[in-house]
Amino acid sequence: MSSSAIQAKLAELGITLPPLAIPAAAYLPFTRTGNLLFLSGHIAKKDGKPWMGQLGKDVDTATGQAAARAVAIDLLGTLQAATGDLGKIVRIVKVMSLVNSTPDFTEQHLVTNGCSELFAAVLGEAGKHARSAFGVAQIPLGACVEIELIAEVQD
Repeated sequence: MSSSAIQAKLAELGITLPPLAIPAAAYLPFTRTGNLLFLSGHIAKKDGKPWMGQLGKDVDTATGQAAARAVAIDLLGTLQAATGDLGKIVRIVKVMSLVNSTPDFTEQHLVTNGCSELFAAVLGEAGKHARSAFGVAQIPLGACVEIELIAEVQD
């Protein structure tokens, strides 16, 4: 998809991409090898602070989807910083989603749809990807969702 089409879609959706976030620990926000770009996990944020909570306890599936969508926006901001142009994204290859959830919560895949659907809406076919969604006991800073991805990029 062309850079201008992506920017138009972001504008249509009312999305402004954030600047590259500074890592909170000893890691890089992204690294590239060949044509693959690996993005470190991004936690859900609301109003600039960790979007805290546990699915199945104090966060429902719809709210979890909104949190995953917020993560997708942050990931797109990192992709923009890493490539300089979202039009260089050939494909989102793989998404891995960690959902802070109770042992009996089983809708991690539905929560992760908040991210997956936004990628497809913004990037078209290039935004459709393979993925995994896991329920975990806790995520850094008590966030409800953390997502990382692998993207194929062109020079």
